[in-house]
Parts: sequence; structure tokens; C-alpha cells
Amino acid sequence: MGVSMMSAGVTRRGVLAGTATLPLAMPADAAPATLPDRTNFAAMPGTYLDSGTMHPVPIGAREAARAYLAQRATMDGYFPTDTVEGRVKANFSRLINATPAEIAFVQSTTAGEQAIIDALGFPHEKGRIVTDTLHFFGSFYLYEELAKQGVDVVWLRPRENRIAIDDIERAVAPGTRLVALSLVSTYNGFEHDLKRVCDIAHAKGALVYADIIHAAGAVPVDVRASNVDFAACASYKWLMGDFGLGFLYVRADLHDRLRRTRYGYYQLDRFDPHVYPFDPPPTRVDYPVADVTPRADMEGLFAGGTHAHTVSAMLDWSLAHILDLGVDRITAYRVPLLRRLHEGLASRGYRVVTPPDSRTPLVTCIVEGARERLAAPLKAAKMQITLSRNRFRVSPSVFNTLDDIERLLAALPRA
Repeated sequence: MGVSMMSAGVTRRGVLAGTATLPLAMPADAAPATLPDRTNFAAMPGTYLDSGTMHPVPIGAREAARAYLAQRATMDGYFPTDTVEGRVKANFSRLINATPAEIAFVQSTTAGEQAIIDALGFPHEKGRIVTDTLHFFGSFYLYEELAKQGVDVVWLRPRENRIAIDDIERAVAPGTRLVALSLVSTYNGFEHDLKRVCDIAHAKGALVYADIIHAAGAVPVDVRASNVDFAACASYKWLMGDFGLGFLYVRADLHDRLRRTRYGYYQLDRFDPHVYPFDPPPTRVDYPVADVTPRADMEGLFAGGTHAHTVSAMLDWSLAHILDLGVDRITAYRVPLLRRLHEGLASRGYRVVTPPDSRTPLVTCIVEGARERLAAPLKAAKMQITLSRNRFRVSPSVFNTLDDIERLLAALPRA
């Protein structure tokens, strides 16, 4: 896939490599973003259909990172991290229809999920957790360990490659405290009806956590419409950022119901020490060395220490670009690619386990010995997809075209 090494998108955002110039909001007269979005990505050595594993970094995000690192290398001037992070949080909030006060930065999706488990008092406080085996496989360990420590964990299994809503309704019994799921399954792209899940859970007194790493930036997400309680994602997939920085959403009215399990400087709105020369004396016996006031937003509950400023700089560009493209447009653009994938894979004898009406960017086939059988022909064709032991997954993004899909189908041997 050949694309130019410097895009119009980079220029109009004013990102200059080697300087501390910040990405700017797109001017009102800028040309609308188009799909396929090929000019905003560097040339790749082959056909890349693996964005669900790790999304290529857009050129503009790369230049934004370089601008940050240029300032850090020379220490010339000041990089306004607080301003950048404010824009990043505001743009992510727009993407999922939240408010910035409901967002905290986290290291990863897993860190966000664990923070919610801790804030709800598990495993010391008991109660049922309902989850499913289309949830992120990295969370299996978490819930199996909670079960070993006395938490009533119920696992739902798919029927016809979906988690049936009536199975959820039966499982969410009185005493259920949490339903934990992936809005879009990393395994096969199945997408929950999040509003229906939340309606069922809330009617029985339970809360809902959604892993949205394969949803945010890929399909429309509206936390207000679904009324989901918690959601988390990293940024290195469909948000086009990098490892080490993600987002945790917590509905604002839940703030005072959650247990504070961590105490860090970045949580504070006010910090007045009483131990250094010329400090005023303490005014409270319970804070003899410093008066502190936590922030009232979700950073006040969940912030820890420093986080990845380089990724913030990247997200300052990429989130604005995703909003400019429009997630609705991205989803609609992908539909013909998905249809052709389903049709073409089935015609070559592969068993597709992604629901045929799925709008998500993940299409999975199960093949015994997939990695062993397919690695060589795909490598020869310079084709990159997700190859696992007994399955493979194709995940097209905004820069892919139907020609890319045809190249993949031509490279795959018959099942």
C-alpha cells in the first residue's frame, strides 16, 4: 500500500517535526477528511489488515510525538502538557458522549477494569459477577481468581457466535453486583446491545463494565444513550495512539459510591505542605504534614502517578482526526469490505465465526493449525493479519480498500 510520506492532514494541523509546535484544531475552511484515508499513513511494505492488533500510527501523530520529544531533547521552551491532555480528554469525551470530568487516564484497558473491581470492593465484598467467554481473554485470569476467592462468577458461553440477551437476563439474578463484558469481542467482533444489557442489569441492581478497546473509534459509542456505568480502553488500536495510555470512563453519579483504593499526588486539587521551611503550621490533626483536597472528578478517584506524555501528544492529533473522519462514516465505509470478506472467506471454505451482520472491524475464521498452515503463504504475499494457533482474524481500517481484501483472498489457500 503506497501512501505519501507527508500528508495534508499533518500540514493543516501545524505539526512541525523538530519543534515544540502543538497540533492545532482543524481550521473551519479545511477540506473534509476523505475515505479511504491513505495519505495520512506512511507507506507500508505490504498489505496490512491487522489494525485490531496494533493500529499503524498516522503520520500526524508521529510528527506530534516528534515535536514533544524535540522539546524534551533540548529543553528549549515548555511543552504545555496540561493543555494537550485537556484537549485529549475533551476529544475522547466527545467520541463516546461523556464529559471530561467522567474520564481518568489509565495505563491500559486492563488497568481500568482492575480499578473498577477494586473500587467496588471485590473480592472482600462478595456478590455475583456475570461475564462471558467473548470478553477479552486477558480478563479470564482476573475473574477466575476472584472466583477462587469466593466471588460468585457466572460465565456465559456463546450460542451461534453471540452472547444471547436472554442468557444475560437469566444470569443477572438478585445479588448480582456487576456485569463485565467487551462491547466488541476481540475474538470474533460480536457486539453486545449495550443498552439492553444495562437495562437488564440496572433493573436488578447491578452495574455494567464495558471494555471498549475494539469499539471506541471503530463503531459509534454513546455512554449516555446506553447508560453504561464504566468503560475502559487503551489507545494503540482504533484510537491510533500507542501503548501506555488509555481512558477509564465512570458515570458521574457513581463517584461517591466507589471506594477509593489508591492515593496519589495526581489525584489532588489542593496540596499545602507543613514540613518545609516557611510552611504554615497544620490546621488539622488528621493531616499533620500536608493539607490535601482530592479532585472532584474521576482523576480524583483513579489517578496514580505520571503517565505517557508522548502518547498524549499523539492522541492530540489522532483523536481530532478520528472526529473529523466521523465514526459513523468510518463504520459505513467498512461495510462493503466486511461483506466481501464474509463472502470470499466462505467461498474459499473457511468457517467464519463473526456474525454476518456485524458492523465491527473484526472478521474471524477458525482453522485448525492456522498459524502453521497460513504463515508461509501470507508472508510470501506480504500480507499481515492476526494469526493464532487455530484461528485467524482480519481487521481492516480506514486506509484499507476492497483491493486489499482481494489480495488477501488471493493469498489464502483453500481451507
